Amino acid sequence: MSEEIEDMGPVDYILVEWPDNEPTGEAIPYLVDLVDSGLIRILDLAFIVKNEDGSVTELEISDLGGDTESFAVFEGASSGLIDESDHAEAGEALETGRAAALLVYENRWAAPFASAVRRSGGQLVASGRIPVQALIASLDAAEA
Repeated sequence: MSEEIEDMGPVDYILVEWPDNEPTGEAIPYLVDLVDSGLIRILDLAFIVKNEDGSVTELEISDLGGDTESFAVFEGASSGLIDESDHAEAGEALETGRAAALLVYENRWAAPFASAVRRSGGQLVASGRIPVQALIASLDAAEA
């Protein structure tokens, strides 16, 4: 198992919130394409909702409403990496009454690079993302 982990790419998570408390399924084909093309591997996918009392509940795919058929491809997508404490932590970022998807995935495209870095004694010491909105604001400010 440790050899398999040594060959893994970086693992990231995203938390996506829907304003209408119901994902439409529109993004599912794109996520499936990322998996099918080998760019990512889904390790865990959980749907959660932040209740009016602030508690967080995991939702079953059948509870999502909308086009639940498109979500069926992810039924059982769980490696056990995330648990109720992760759901609660994710819930802190959510607005009350909103549903979200918590996705943990391996960046398979980066696995050869990451493995080579680890074999050479290197280690990741910082990582981050620049939100598109921040990029747009920065470019707008540069133009002004």
